Amino acid sequence: MGDTHKPKRGSMAFSPRKRANRHFGRVKSWPDTDSKEVRVQGFAGWKAGMTHVLLRDTNPGSPSSGQEVRKAVTVVEVPPMRVLGVRGYAMTVYGMQTAGEAWADSEKLSESIPELSRRVPKRLEHDSEAHHAALSEKAESGGLCEVRLIVATQPHTMNSTSSKKPELMEMGLTGGDLQAQLEWAKEHFGGEIGIDDVYLGGSDIDVVGITKGKGWQGSVKRFGVKLLSHKNSKRRRQGGNMGDFGTSYVRKTIRQAGQLGYHQRTEFNKRILRISNPEDNEITPDGGFLHYGEVRNPYIIIQGSLPGPAKRLLRFRDAVRPRKGLSAVEITYVSTASKQGV
Repeated sequence: MGDTHKPKRGSMAFSPRKRANRHFGRVKSWPDTDSKEVRVQGFAGWKAGMTHVLLRDTNPGSPSSGQEVRKAVTVVEVPPMRVLGVRGYAMTVYGMQTAGEAWADSEKLSESIPELSRRVPKRLEHDSEAHHAALSEKAESGGLCEVRLIVATQPHTMNSTSSKKPELMEMGLTGGDLQAQLEWAKEHFGGEIGIDDVYLGGSDIDVVGITKGKGWQGSVKRFGVKLLSHKNSKRRRQGGNMGDFGTSYVRKTIRQAGQLGYHQRTEFNKRILRISNPEDNEITPDGGFLHYGEVRNPYIIIQGSLPGPAKRLLRFRDAVRPRKGLSAVEITYVSTASKQGV
């Protein structure tokens, strides 16, 4: 075992470090809120790039209170999302399992999102009213434990991404009872929801994304293993001992080369500084964002950095551990200087 005064070198955090299955993250849980009105708990958008802003420090306990401070921010383009249907879950001995779902009219959805047929087939024999009534009966009898919204992104409204195929995902619903959530979802079948319908400026959210992929890397870069002595007889950039002779077995805790990056990560308590449109507040820098271009849809400005490169699809959800006593946000300047390095 490792010496307490000199522990093993190289962090094994986030193990196993393997590639993500999809280019956008998966939200595994939705927080409980005390909202009385039914509202959506998540959204999705494309990372455009980073810039900087000047904020008025409104924290009375800060040394820079009342002064302008410079903050690095990330710009995320968030076109409206289309509501496709609603799904109910029932609690079983094996955990939550799908109890039923109701989808909007296929013809109406095909007209609004022509590329939707690339992702899901047309539901020609799907009776939306009957399926929704069945879900309502299960909710009244206590057969449902959770209701989630089925939504789709609309990349065809953007020019920055080459793929126009929409991505389907679930969004949590909160507020009211399950029956009220089902009725709310039915009213919005085939409609759009915008970012301003979900979040407010100055609030905290959690961001789920896929980090930049770096391919196959050695143990020094992957885990931070220290280089061996230059007098080593074999090689320097790997662990000196792979295991004992008795079992002749290399355990998974041994730091070895492998995939680095393209992992799912969750950033907690990222603050939304602004929700706006390019027509109201120009955000695209001179020459466009690097590897992205122009922002033509509604966008949000989030304080700090976010995982993944430009054009990476990010998912948002309500903060599971929100901070209290946040001061108001007052942006005095947003940099639109060129990012081309000239």
